[in-house]
Amino acid sequence: MNEKRMRRLAKPMLFLAAFIWGSSFFIMKDALDALPVQYLLAIRFTAGAALLGLVCGRKWRRFTPDYLWRGAIIGGMLYLAYSIQTYGLALTTPSKNAFLTAVYCVLVPFLYWAFARVRPDRYNVTAAVLCVAGVGLVSLTGELSVNPGDALTLVCAIFYAMHIVAVAKVSPGKDIYLLTVFQFAFAGLYAWTGGAVTETFPAQALTRPEVLLPLAYLAVMATTVALLFQNVGQVWSDPASASVILSLESVFGVLCSVLFAGDRVSGRMLAGFGLIFVAVVCSETKFSFLRRGERKIS
Repeated sequence: MNEKRMRRLAKPMLFLAAFIWGSSFFIMKDALDALPVQYLLAIRFTAGAALLGLVCGRKWRRFTPDYLWRGAIIGGMLYLAYSIQTYGLALTTPSKNAFLTAVYCVLVPFLYWAFARVRPDRYNVTAAVLCVAGVGLVSLTGELSVNPGDALTLVCAIFYAMHIVAVAKVSPGKDIYLLTVFQFAFAGLYAWTGGAVTETFPAQALTRPEVLLPLAYLAVMATTVALLFQNVGQVWSDPASASVILSLESVFGVLCSVLFAGDRVSGRMLAGFGLIFVAVVCSETKFSFLRRGERKIS
C-alpha cells in the first residue's frame, strides 16, 4: 500500500485496536467463570506467540540470541501485569477494571524518572493529581475503603507501567514484532508454569464452545490482531493522536461492560472515569492537539 492510503487507514486501525481491547474486559470476565487464571493466560499468550510468529515471516532472518533474554524480561513484566489484572477482574466489575488499568499511562513518566533520571513535567504532575482524584471516585466506598479487586487492578497498573519502561530499555535496535513474539512466548511459559504449580488443568472446560469462543477472541483478536493494528497505526500517525485514540480502550471497556455485561455505573463513578480519562490524555499528549488548533486559528 502507498503512504497516502496507509495514513488514511492508520486512525481506523487504532480505533479498532482500542475497541478490541476495551471489549476484551467483559469477555475475559466470562471466560474466568470456566477457566482458572493461569491456564487462561497460558493459552492466550501461547496462541498469540504462534500467530504473530507466523505473521513475522521473513523477519525471522533478523533473529539473534539476545532476543531470548530481552523477551524473558519484558514477558515477565507482561505476565505479572496480566495475572494481577485478571485476578482483580474476578473480584470487581469489568468497567472498573478497564478504567483503573488505564492508570498505568500516568505512572510511566514517574517510573521512567526513577530509571532514566528524566524528570516528569507539569503535565505529568497534573495528570497524576487528576488520576488520584479519579481513582478515589471510582474505587473508594462510603467507608473510604477499596475492595480487593480494585486494589489488585491498581497494582497491575504499576506492572503495566514497568513493562512499558522495560520495553523502552531493551527494544532499541530490535525488530518490535520479533521481540513481541518472544515476549508472548515467555509470558505463556510463565503462565503454564504457574498453572502447573497452583491450578488443575481445565480439560473438560476446553471442550465447550461457550469457553472456546471467548478464548479464541482473546488469543486472536485481543492479543494478535489488536497488537498489529496498534503497531501499524502508530507508525503512520502522529504520537499525540495515536495515544488519545488508544486511551479510548478504557471508555470502550465501560461501554461494552454496561451494554453487554449489565454493569451499573453511578454518577460518582462516571465522574471518576472522566477524571482518569482526562489524566491519561494530559499525560500522553500534554494537550498538544489543543495548542495546534489555536495556532491554526491565529
